[in-house]
Amino acid sequence: MLPTHLRLQPHPVNPPNNPRVIVGLGNPGVEYAITRHNVGQRVVAQAAVAWSIPLHFNGLTQRGVGRLYGHSIVLALPVTFMNMSGEAVEELVTTHDVQARDVIVVHDDLDLPNGCLRIRPGGGTGGHKGLQSIVMALGTESFVRLKIGIGRPVPEVDPADFVLSPFTPAEWTDLQHVLTRAVEGLACLVTHDVQTAMNRFNRRLRSPFRSS
Repeated sequence: MLPTHLRLQPHPVNPPNNPRVIVGLGNPGVEYAITRHNVGQRVVAQAAVAWSIPLHFNGLTQRGVGRLYGHSIVLALPVTFMNMSGEAVEELVTTHDVQARDVIVVHDDLDLPNGCLRIRPGGGTGGHKGLQSIVMALGTESFVRLKIGIGRPVPEVDPADFVLSPFTPAEWTDLQHVLTRAVEGLACLVTHDVQTAMNRFNRRLRSPFRSS
């Protein structure tokens, strides 16, 4: 259920009949399920459970269609690898007849501290292969992002290896709080406008992850 503090009158720029397509980025396969790069998929999978929207394999994604407080939504997890995410998102945009501005992409971000959330209405890719693929497929950077900070590794660790490594046990335990807050952020994006969601969720909060 949507938390009480988010139950405001929906913003008129996002009427209930305008579908929002929410995509959680990651790599397919159990070997990647608990890696840092797949945290976007974890968020959307948790949203599917919280909002009672079952996901089924359909084309290039696992997806489900439902409603949240009268707003039509599509939840999707690409079954392509990260660097091919654009193909899955392009299929979603075509199938559900939406525009890039109706898409919300949830993804990991190396440049944010562990557990930090940031919502952005668009912007660059920051070298993220999944975002690069989506921008190439859609021909625009104008889609909403919900970023989950995973921090940067120590200098001797290659970032490419770091994002494909699992969270530590302590991080995994604390990640549950991050997932819950991210789902609340998605709910706010669906029922309100981007600026409202940014105001509520882009606050500077201490990372819930413990020091290792």
